[in-house]
Amino acid sequence: MAAARAKKKAGALPKNERRQQILSVAREVFAKRGYHQTTIDDIVAQAGLARGTFYLYFEDKRAVFSDLVDRFAGQISVAIVRIVTDDPGRSVVEQVRENIRAIIGTSLADRAMTKILFTDAVGIDPAFDRKLQTFYDTVVQLLTESLKDGQALGIVADGEPRVLAYLTIGALKELLYQAVTLGFAEESADVLTQQMFTFLSAGYLRFGDTREAKKPKRR
Repeated sequence: MAAARAKKKAGALPKNERRQQILSVAREVFAKRGYHQTTIDDIVAQAGLARGTFYLYFEDKRAVFSDLVDRFAGQISVAIVRIVTDDPGRSVVEQVRENIRAIIGTSLADRAMTKILFTDAVGIDPAFDRKLQTFYDTVVQLLTESLKDGQALGIVADGEPRVLAYLTIGALKELLYQAVTLGFAEESADVLTQQMFTFLSAGYLRFGDTREAKKPKRR
């Protein structure tokens, strides 16, 4: 009787809410079991749905996984803003910190998806790998252009900008992976942001006294 009432209640959800329910449950199951070990039966059992209901919204397990990754990659992309070197209201230092904080904050706010992106998303199939590579290429290009601007202004050390971008993303990915694996709270974002900023400042960033960074050198 209770199960029947639960199914009746579940069936009353609007389509958009039902789709979101499946995505939310699948995210947790993928994060716990991994992509390859997760089955559609695991997802529908956790969601309290019939298997047929799942197929009304997604073709297969890969489809729901792809949707989750696309959404999260979109959140990360939106969080990254190209540095504006002539903004009178925000110094370059502030913008760098804001970008780092936005990426770390977004990742810690959804640790399940961060774990999925770094551990399960690679190697599913060639098409999915190309999708991920496109996402990373977009991030690399955005950072590369910002580093080029910084070199022109003398606040980024000499070097191949794309290589510096790869090094930065590699360090940030490892930091985020360890943070979610070790269970760092979302409140850790400010501390991790400062550590990452200090790391970059000891490397290719040439801010000197951050109070002076509001007046970058002219070209």
